[in-house]
Amino acid sequence: MALRSPATRFTNLDEFEALLSQPGQADRLLELIDGEVVEKVPTEEHGLIATNISGELRAFVRARGLGRVTIEVRHQIPRENQDPKRPRSLIPDVAFTSRERALPLVSAGAVPQLPDLAVEIQSPDQSDWMMSDKAGYYLTNGSRMVWLIYPDRQLVEVLTPTTRHLLTGTDTIDGGEVLPGFQLLVTEMFAE
Repeated sequence: MALRSPATRFTNLDEFEALLSQPGQADRLLELIDGEVVEKVPTEEHGLIATNISGELRAFVRARGLGRVTIEVRHQIPRENQDPKRPRSLIPDVAFTSRERALPLVSAGAVPQLPDLAVEIQSPDQSDWMMSDKAGYYLTNGSRMVWLIYPDRQLVEVLTPTTRHLLTGTDTIDGGEVLPGFQLLVTEMFAE
């Protein structure tokens, strides 16, 4: 659960969607986390890591016709499955959705499901707890794997519904059952 100060106003899904439709909001990366509107402000480091990961994933996925790889695309579970006291609409930094689960391409609004693989890159203002909380939400609501990337420590945490692994340095991340055969050196995620 995202922590809110007493001055933070609770926002439900309808209010959040109305906010997103207002003029001037199209270029902002706004997430709804437990009723709190949170703006993502990626850094250059963040963008480089996302590009490194998405480029490798995209090449692997496209060559095999496995599904879609996206960057900064809003995902949310269907409204009827949302907890009205903790509504969420998240934007994973990188996402993979398998061909088997892919819905028709969304051209407006959120993808109405969570991706098979969600990648979250820690921002300077995000605590480890916030990262872990997002991972738990993804895994509880349909994602099969989550990669949490910690740039300041050059660490990667790989989570599935039943496992949790920490990778460092020259370790190799793999796609597990979600992307069998995919491999990438952890150091390559952080390469300039």
